[in-house]
Amino acid sequence: MKKLLIAALLFVGIAGFAQDRREKLTPEQRNEKQLQKLTSELNLDASQQSQVKQLLAERSAKAEKFKEARKDRKDSNVKPTAEEKAAFKKQMEDEATANDAKMKSILKADQYTKWKTLQEEKKDKMRDKMKERKEKI
Repeated sequence: MKKLLIAALLFVGIAGFAQDRREKLTPEQRNEKQLQKLTSELNLDASQQSQVKQLLAERSAKAEKFKEARKDRKDSNVKPTAEEKAAFKKQMEDEATANDAKMKSILKADQYTKWKTLQEEKKDKMRDKMKERKEKI
């Protein structure tokens, strides 16, 4: 019984520690972290870094605006209609296409190819995580 109690306390302690490690970053901190990652993976020069930094800031601002609108809608308990969902999906696709075009104009051909590969890997990883979540439920 004593061992079970110690094991339970150890588990709770480890779980609490694991949650503390994932601190919430501000949008600026996330952008800076992403810029550093892209700089190291794609070997961005100073000019590219400043352009990508601006693009990340724009994207982050739009994401915050979408997040706020979604939160407001959720708070008011108003469910989106099928047309609104379709319009939002189209808007997100348009944003992704515009972002892709901007990155293509900033990056060199080999950097762009590598960036697209990284995006696909990230997308695959996210799909895998979603599958895991659905399996747990």
